[in-house]
Amino acid sequence: MSAAVTSPIAATSFAQQRRGCRAGSAVRCSAAAPTSAAAPILADLRLQCAAPLPVLRRVADAMAADMRAGLAADGAGELKMIPSHVYSLPTGNETGLFYALDLGGTNFRVLRVQLGGKDKRVVDTEFEQVSIPKEIMRGTTEELFDFIAMGLSRFVATESDKFHLPQGRKREIGFTFSFPVKQTSIDSGILIKWTKGFAVSGTAGKDVVACLNAAMERQGLDMRVSALVNDTVGTLAGAHYWDDDTMVAVILGTGTNACYIEQTETIPKLQHLVLGTRNTIINTEWGAFSDGLPLTEFDREMDGESINPGEQIFEKTISGMYLGEIVRRVLVKMAQVSDLFGHSFPKKLAEPFVLRTPHLCAMQQDNSDNLGEVESILNDIIGASQASLEARKTVIQVSDSIIRRGGRLAGAGIAGILEKMENESKGQIFGRRTVVAMDGGLYENYPQYREYMKEAVVELLGPEQSKHIAIEHTKDGSGIGAALLAAANSKYAAQF
Repeated sequence: MSAAVTSPIAATSFAQQRRGCRAGSAVRCSAAAPTSAAAPILADLRLQCAAPLPVLRRVADAMAADMRAGLAADGAGELKMIPSHVYSLPTGNETGLFYALDLGGTNFRVLRVQLGGKDKRVVDTEFEQVSIPKEIMRGTTEELFDFIAMGLSRFVATESDKFHLPQGRKREIGFTFSFPVKQTSIDSGILIKWTKGFAVSGTAGKDVVACLNAAMERQGLDMRVSALVNDTVGTLAGAHYWDDDTMVAVILGTGTNACYIEQTETIPKLQHLVLGTRNTIINTEWGAFSDGLPLTEFDREMDGESINPGEQIFEKTISGMYLGEIVRRVLVKMAQVSDLFGHSFPKKLAEPFVLRTPHLCAMQQDNSDNLGEVESILNDIIGASQASLEARKTVIQVSDSIIRRGGRLAGAGIAGILEKMENESKGQIFGRRTVVAMDGGLYENYPQYREYMKEAVVELLGPEQSKHIAIEHTKDGSGIGAALLAAANSKYAAQF
């Protein structure tokens, strides 16, 4: 999985849990208390989600310990610590035309890039996005990969004079595949299972690169897959191309994941390959982490009703898919015991995932005295037409508690990775400039979350060590990163 996302929780009617409630656009309730009755819930929530420094330290240390366990043996820890088989990172010397294919959701994207070497770097890029019909997402392996190969073939056919394939070379492509795979080499990987709404028959247990190659051959497309990567690995490669101080990449969006550059001699489970002293990228799959996380009753309820209870706890605590749903569950409990939204329970509030993280973000940017934007969102999204100013402030405080915890825990995860790298490299991380490349809509668009995350990193590392750590946004780096990895692992690399 790469920043993988699990499906929403099955719908549960919370409105029926309040005594004296009956159906309607807003459910009238006979046993409600004043808004102040919600105050103890808010106080408990703030306490449980505070994530003070000692909690963050335990999380960071546990993350580092679990990383070591996962590097020692498969299944030894919660983190899979999947070797990417990337041993050659882009250097900037790469020249020529390279393609990328990004498959990770209901769309796939194709991209081409003309590389000009050290002096010119990226000369030109073009991309196209194609929507995948639902029947293809539930069809056969051949139907899916033929559909993709057809789209890729059409895109190749539009190649203009701006792009030039050196004579004697075959087109090469980097394949970003953001589903669970057991990668066996830089250009092969066995699909473990489909996620994200895909239910394609006959693919599990097969090499997805072989599936794509076969489909391209059926389309008469003369192209070779030279790198199979996930989106986090692609992000790291893309950022490292522009700044070779980049050592870590983190995606914080709908889902989340992190990867980093590791020395092969510190990976016990790879010693049988006799790789010598080299660097490689390790995909942590950190969404599966859970040790020491400060969870609330709302987290546990959400997890228990999910399609994968007990799994992906870190992801469910820090990623954009779930933050709005946690807030909604807190508001449900408050509305059950108080007049938070007037004398009625807003019926739409009972719908799982109706309140999304972008709604929280928009509300937290409202600096007006009357919180008019908050009022509009509560009315439009959950049907709370009677939310007083006090209620609006309460909603902001609930949102901030969940966002603050998520950001601080993400920061603890980053600090844990950096500290593990520092310990293994004996001073090569904190003694020099080290870049953490960030991507994903949650990080990019939610300023409070972003600041809470950065504050936690500084608190954990201290001012002296953290001044060497640069946390930088790299927008949409995974696509071009896959093309760059195709170039770095090209069979023509000796010609660069």
